[in-house]
Amino acid sequence: MARTYKGKQIVMESFRAHGVEYIFGNPGTTELPIIDSLLDYPDIHYILALHEAVALSAADAYALLTGKVGVVNVHVAPGLGNALGMLYNAKEGRSPLLVTAGQQDSRMRLREPVLFDDLAALARPLTKWSVQAEHADELPAILHRAFKIAQDPPRGPVFVALPINVMDQETAQPPLGPSPLYQRSLPDPAGVAELARLLLGARRPVIVCGDGVGRGRAVAELVALAETLGAEVWSEVLTALHDFPNGHALYRGGIAGDQSAIRRSLGAADAVLLVGGEFFEEVWFEPGSPFPDEAVVLQLGASPRELAHNYPVRCGLLADLAQGLRAVREAVAAGADAAYRSAAAARNAAAVNTRNTERARQRSRAEKTWDTLPMSPARLMAELKPLLPADVVMVHEAITAAPDLTRTIDFDSPDGYVAGRGGGIGQALPSAIGAQVAHPKRPVVAISGDGSSLYTIQGLWSAARHNLPIVFIILHNRTYRILKLNMNRYRQGVGQSGERGYPFLDLDEPPVDYVSVARGFGLQARRIENPAEIAPAFSEALAARRPWLLEVILEGGV
Repeated sequence: MARTYKGKQIVMESFRAHGVEYIFGNPGTTELPIIDSLLDYPDIHYILALHEAVALSAADAYALLTGKVGVVNVHVAPGLGNALGMLYNAKEGRSPLLVTAGQQDSRMRLREPVLFDDLAALARPLTKWSVQAEHADELPAILHRAFKIAQDPPRGPVFVALPINVMDQETAQPPLGPSPLYQRSLPDPAGVAELARLLLGARRPVIVCGDGVGRGRAVAELVALAETLGAEVWSEVLTALHDFPNGHALYRGGIAGDQSAIRRSLGAADAVLLVGGEFFEEVWFEPGSPFPDEAVVLQLGASPRELAHNYPVRCGLLADLAQGLRAVREAVAAGADAAYRSAAAARNAAAVNTRNTERARQRSRAEKTWDTLPMSPARLMAELKPLLPADVVMVHEAITAAPDLTRTIDFDSPDGYVAGRGGGIGQALPSAIGAQVAHPKRPVVAISGDGSSLYTIQGLWSAARHNLPIVFIILHNRTYRILKLNMNRYRQGVGQSGERGYPFLDLDEPPVDYVSVARGFGLQARRIENPAEIAPAFSEALAARRPWLLEVILEGGV
């Protein structure tokens, strides 16, 4: 007699077959079949969150850092709704997630029971695939397809609704295991040759890279190509991963958010190579092209959607990024004559001088506000730099303090950095949870603006619950400083002049006591107002090997 399975067994056996070790979730009644089944699957651990946004963002960071599918479990329509903001970020970051939600008994759907809605329709705009299981017989194929689609290039989140009655139905259909798929495509030799020819003809090549480089584990190949070309490298302004070493002399930083500013950043480039993204992320509308008039635009992407997505290109090459970058570098190296190699060496030397000037400018920036109180972000980052362990995983949502962070602290490890991709704030605290689960033996430090932290402050409880030794640093400037800066830009754009103030953008009446909040969630915590307190406080927090929060009082002027 053929073995039969209950729907919930199909789900759990599929998770096990696909190597799932963690489920990040906040359950309700319709998720109880999974919660109850966990007793029979001790190798699958449930990371409990107090809010669905925390669960989603933690799974997002876990998936990005490990390359595995992150599994999320939320509760019917309200729970899925709570997760949608962070699901948007996962979509933008191309994070391989399987988001599940329990659904009310499907036999009641025409009566529209409590908490019921069309969950698949709610999730569809933010996922690669969204479906509701209607019978246990469908579950093996649905879960097989969900894991595959989440990992197919370009990766991204998928959604499966699991009605509670389906979870206890029986089926003779067995769970399906993963299929070994070798998808690292080689580039077209003709495209490689053309891309190399155009790059060899450039006197000032520039590269702009996106998160596809980090996701594709192609950082080393991009560095090698940039050095061969002597090309400056910019990154997209919002990146979730480490796409190029920010301490490298050729790295110039995150590119701006409007077309005229992008043109200024690219300067006199006569060839612009776009790698691993769709390009560009804009905040403000500007007419025209982001590229210098004389520049040839080239692109290397891992999916057809990326190539020439927003702008025409002279040559677009589809390939696995590591393979494609390696092939182009080899073709450039083979075709370069002595004059080209000399010119590339001169560009590399000039980049060292530029980087030294930029570092001196950052030191001067910090020195100008060195003794001010409240302390400046530049002083904080300068104090933190020598304290960070070499193997630290930095999770940051520093917002307006981000330039001081990335100009002061070098991130050279491809898996030592994770930040917000989509722009929806509140990612840092829960992302640190996912990062610590992904790298349990490495120190994790999360830096968050105060306004951002309040979106997912419940994440502190999850860190305490699971004893995750994260050091959380809250940058407390008591204001939405980024919005004040954007208000200045908005008013300039619409021709307003004069001092009008910044209504509703301060967080000081009443001020939030983050130390008390953290202690209420079970963490140790300390407030830092004087820079001399940073080193002893951070060292104590790091050595404790339990979750700690440091509330750092910063100036918030514009």
